[in-house]
Amino acid sequence: MAAGRAESVEEVGSMAGACSGNPPGHPSSQCVKTKNNDRQGAHRKMPQRPSFLALAPSCRDQAQSTENYFERMPPEIVQKILSYLDAGSLFCIGHVGKKFMELANNNVLWYRMYTREFEGKRFKPKHVDTVTEAMNFASIQEKPAGYWKTLYFRKISGYDENKWKKQLKDINPYTGLPRLTEQVLRSLDIKWEITITDKQGRESTFQQSHAYFSRSSVTVCWSSGSLPLLCHVSSLQLHGVRRAPLGCTGVNKPGWRSLIAEFSGESIQNSSRIIGSDNAVKLLHLDPGCVIGIWQDQETMAFIMVNLHFHKLVERSLLGTSFCPYALPEEKAIFDDVDPEYGLHGYTLHILLHNTVENIMSGHFSQLSCKKAKIHKGFIKLTAISRENLHQHSPLSSKFHLPWQSEFLNGSIENTFLMNVTLLDDAQTPLWCVSAPVTMTLFRPEWVLYDYDGDHYCAQHQDAEGKVKMNFVWLKEHKQFFLIHLAVYLTTAKVNNHFRTSY
Repeated sequence: MAAGRAESVEEVGSMAGACSGNPPGHPSSQCVKTKNNDRQGAHRKMPQRPSFLALAPSCRDQAQSTENYFERMPPEIVQKILSYLDAGSLFCIGHVGKKFMELANNNVLWYRMYTREFEGKRFKPKHVDTVTEAMNFASIQEKPAGYWKTLYFRKISGYDENKWKKQLKDINPYTGLPRLTEQVLRSLDIKWEITITDKQGRESTFQQSHAYFSRSSVTVCWSSGSLPLLCHVSSLQLHGVRRAPLGCTGVNKPGWRSLIAEFSGESIQNSSRIIGSDNAVKLLHLDPGCVIGIWQDQETMAFIMVNLHFHKLVERSLLGTSFCPYALPEEKAIFDDVDPEYGLHGYTLHILLHNTVENIMSGHFSQLSCKKAKIHKGFIKLTAISRENLHQHSPLSSKFHLPWQSEFLNGSIENTFLMNVTLLDDAQTPLWCVSAPVTMTLFRPEWVLYDYDGDHYCAQHQDAEGKVKMNFVWLKEHKQFFLIHLAVYLTTAKVNNHFRTSY
């Protein structure tokens, strides 16, 4: 059998040699055998192409490697991970995306953070604490998303509320206002921001550039940033802001925003009035106490200035919400049905005329009154300085002007200033508080004063609750203004509501 195989191999070799035309023992016949063997070896050594089914598992592994494992985690595990973050990190992670925003607003996380920060660690038996916590979680989750987050930042923004409220109980008898208002505002690091919404619904927030404190108000200015055209403004909001002391930076740093004033685009266009101008800007006044500087050659805003009265300013800057201002408590006088002219006497007036650089005039007038027969056209007149009484006339320390500053230029508006009025009732309770810009105008008086030879000016301010009228004389030889008349008018509606009378 083996001999037969050998013979067949020799036959194949002899046939290959025959095909090549050479005898079987010729070297060329050996070359043919070698080439055939090489082809067969090469065919055996070629790598085989893997099938699709063989590749399928590796493709699935690659798809799984790019999948977001965070989204595959159970919500309980995600909450456990986030529970190790501090308040600042948890707040920041909520800005990553929609999914993270939902996770970062979880009430259970913020409730634990709230209790850990403000309620402290109180001893409880472990089994009682476990049962109580399980019962509380049901009620916690019933609150709307972000409830405990909002409560946390509101609490931390007005942290130690009892302390600053106690400080504000110290009243200055000269002004009738809390003596430490400026110190409390500075210690709480309260700032004020302007939010402008254009007609396309885009919001822009501007942080204050400067703040100037006087005895009874603070003047806040915004001049940096790209302020829009006045005609493009849909609304303008003023907020008091206190940022939380957390490790976050930028305008989006967590904190509390309290709405103080809001102006619609329609009211800015229709209700504002020009109160002064120079070669560069003109001033638009919006009640209460807002001034917008407009470039003369275009309708672009150059700066915004707001004068804020100290009366309840800390509460207005902290205790409101982003959409609703703080509601001032209504303080009514004690009812008195014995005095026939109750509510017409015992008033005290403090007035301050100033600008952003200096005080021009400060006055304190007590025991102001008005006879019942003198009530005229729904107003009660309280005269602090009379034209006929020369001893009451007051010289002023400076000329009237209002300095302004934009991002690139600065200037000054002549015959324009800021006025703070604080009117106290007979119990020394603030009844009418005003901080507003005022402009002086030259006029020819109907009366004759032989003691003064100079130009006469008048200035007045009026709102829904009252008005102020002032007369000045400019003496050229002294280069000085004299205040010769000052009167405050209260509406009878304001008096009747406060004293519960019916004038």
